[in-house]
Amino acid sequence: MNLLETLAEQESRLLFRSFTNEDALALGLFLLDAAREAGLPVVVSVRRGRQRLFHAALPGTSADNDGWIDRKSRVVDRYGWSSFRVGESFRAAGKTFEEHSLLDPREYAAHGGVFPVLVKGVGMVGTVGVSGLPQAEDHAFVVAQLERFLATR
Repeated sequence: MNLLETLAEQESRLLFRSFTNEDALALGLFLLDAAREAGLPVVVSVRRGRQRLFHAALPGTSADNDGWIDRKSRVVDRYGWSSFRVGESFRAAGKTFEEHSLLDPREYAAHGGVFPVLVKGVGMVGTVGVSGLPQAEDHAFVVAQLERFLATR
């Protein structure tokens, strides 16, 4: 399976049954605890629609990470795919997101770290993401924590 297929498979598999404000808080705290345990310098964000329901910044982050979360979340909102998958789809086509998406790179970033919150039978209802690590690591952390979180539900 190539990277794009793997990224698409993750999105088809990591589904919620429902997603409430309480779920968002629980998910955000779950990611925050995992990041603390691993000593990761990340910002954690969970949104439903465009409403930010959870946001936390661990030591070693800055306001730049908040900006990255916002830019990556806009990409997920626009395309309905993880920010990593969107960027990789452009790279696989021999293009760059910055030049070929026709979107302002000050507002949109197709770098790994933000994942769609997908509800079975409904579709995308929000986003969950981190910023602070290299993009593949940001993405892998979110996916691993979503897998663990959903296994407890």
